[in-house]
Amino acid sequence: MLKTLLKTENLTIIAIFLGIAFGYYFSNLAIDLKIIGDVYIALLKMLILPLIFASIFIAIVGLGSIEDLKDLGIKAFAYYITTTSLAVGLGLIVVNIFNPGADMQMPLPTDSHITPKELNAHDFILSFIPSNIFHSLSEGQILPVIFFVIFFAVAALNLQEKKRETLYNFFDSINDAMMVMAKWIIALTPIGVFSLIAFTVGKNGLKPLIELYSYALTVLVALFIHATVTLNIIAFTIGKFNPFSYFAKIKEALLIALSTASSSATLPVSIEVAETKGGVDKKVAGFVLPLGATVNMDGTALYESIAVLFIANISGVDLSFSQQLIIFLTATFASIGAAGIPGAGLVMMTIILDSVGLPVEYISLIIAVDRFLDMFRTSINVWGDLIGAKLLNRFIK
Repeated sequence: MLKTLLKTENLTIIAIFLGIAFGYYFSNLAIDLKIIGDVYIALLKMLILPLIFASIFIAIVGLGSIEDLKDLGIKAFAYYITTTSLAVGLGLIVVNIFNPGADMQMPLPTDSHITPKELNAHDFILSFIPSNIFHSLSEGQILPVIFFVIFFAVAALNLQEKKRETLYNFFDSINDAMMVMAKWIIALTPIGVFSLIAFTVGKNGLKPLIELYSYALTVLVALFIHATVTLNIIAFTIGKFNPFSYFAKIKEALLIALSTASSSATLPVSIEVAETKGGVDKKVAGFVLPLGATVNMDGTALYESIAVLFIANISGVDLSFSQQLIIFLTATFASIGAAGIPGAGLVMMTIILDSVGLPVEYISLIIAVDRFLDMFRTSINVWGDLIGAKLLNRFIK
């Protein structure tokens, strides 16, 4: 009983209520304790680029050859990018319709700034290509870093096998180390949540938390549409299979995803049900599903796009079309490196907020309902992976 109670997710829920009470009754002290939350956010941001770099590199180099990249890899990545883009686009449409948080205003922190960035075709193309990869890494520029690592990984596939394996093992070890660090930092979530929630309530009162119902409803509606409309249409039209009968066969994996909020923890069950019940070839399931658990995060990307616009609304910031385009691109590509562990979406959220200059500390509001929403978005992540495995099974010989 005590062991269950001390799980991070349970402690986080307790920390939310304690933070609300502390911020309400000891507002001045809560504001002074903000440094603890700032440290937590800084630790999350520290992991972003190494995690993205290593996970994308091993996903591509793990294919083993250019031939496999052309055959299975390109088709899989095309599916992932397409569905993730559709998910982010849907999220932006739904959040602009529902407009959660628009009736509530919280002043921007003094150190926050919005930097409008109007993109023309020339700047848009060049924004993907790093003139100095080390500068891009130091500045946290995610899109040029992703461009470089894809280019680098494809080049590594052309090396001699021994050299390629050396590089793969090196970045695989980095990825594993980043995952261990991520688990350590996520274990600190209750402390960070307590500080950030207490600060938010101490400074702005209880109204921001009350407004969360509209945000949570917006996320759930968008996830439902993506799962039942977008992915099902892809299954019917491109995959040429009935997603409803397929769902009935593999639903066990989705129930586990819902309960664990972890794509990685669900992976063994996803592979088993896809092969034994879903009729997916062993080679396809063995490649597509592990890769999808790392790089295909439809639900996470959708939720992040909605969360960023919700934070913009409560900050009183009207984001332009070009800024929403930046959010679209950053959320789409950042989700590729999102680790398949509970709460990993928060790690990626910081860089999306930074991309348009929104206050990172307002993540404290999102955290209050994050565990609940994480269960549903993880289920959508796994459902997207399983749809992709079945679809690609049709095209791979």
